[in-house]
Amino acid sequence: MNQNTPSSAQKTPQTQWNATLYDSKHSFVSQFAVDLLELLSPRRGERILDLGCGTGHLTHKIAATGAEVVGIDNAATMIQQARKNYPNLQFEVADGKDFYFAEPFDAVFSNAALHWMKEPEKVVFCIWRALKPGGRFVAEFGGKGNIQSMVEAIYKAIEAVGYSPRQELNPWYFPSIGQYATLLEKQGFCVTYATLFDRPTPLEDGEKGLRH
Repeated sequence: MNQNTPSSAQKTPQTQWNATLYDSKHSFVSQFAVDLLELLSPRRGERILDLGCGTGHLTHKIAATGAEVVGIDNAATMIQQARKNYPNLQFEVADGKDFYFAEPFDAVFSNAALHWMKEPEKVVFCIWRALKPGGRFVAEFGGKGNIQSMVEAIYKAIEAVGYSPRQELNPWYFPSIGQYATLLEKQGFCVTYATLFDRPTPLEDGEKGLRH
C-alpha cells in the first residue's frame, strides 16, 4: 500500500456535498483561515495532513510553502473537485473518524470541518495516530453556541408538528473549549492555545443560503 494512501478498517458512509455550490457560495470558509495558516506555520519539507480539506483551496496554500501535503475528506464530490482544482496535489476520500496513514505527519491541519465529525474521541485518536512524536495539531471549527438560534428554531418547528427532536440526528458537534481540550489531553496532546471567538457570517444569499 502507498504510504500516502489512507486505509480504513471498514467502509463508512460518505457525506454528500455539492462541491460546485460550495466553491461558489462558501468561499469565505477558506478566506477566513488566513490566521489559522499563520498559526500552523508550515515549513518546507514538512508532511502535513489537511483533515476535511473540502475542495482543496487551503491544501493548495499549504503546499505553496513547500510542505508535502495530503488532503482528505469524507465527501467524494469534494475530493473530485479538489483534484480538478489542483491536479498536482494528492487528495483522498477518507473518514475523519476512521483513517490511517503508514507514514506519519509533522502536523495535522483542519479548518471548518471538525464540527461535522460527531464521534470526536475517534477523530482525536486518528489525529494522534497520524502525527509524528512531537507533531502539532492546528484546527478551527464551530464551538459551543454556534448557530444556536437556528438549531433552536429547527427543534421548535419539529416539536410544533408533534415530533420530538432526536439529538443523534443533529448533524453538528459544537463543544466548549473545556470539552475539546479535555478530549485532546486524554489522548496525550499538550494544549498550548485555545480560544472561543464570535465571528458572525452573513450568508451571501440571505435566508436562501440556509438551503446550501
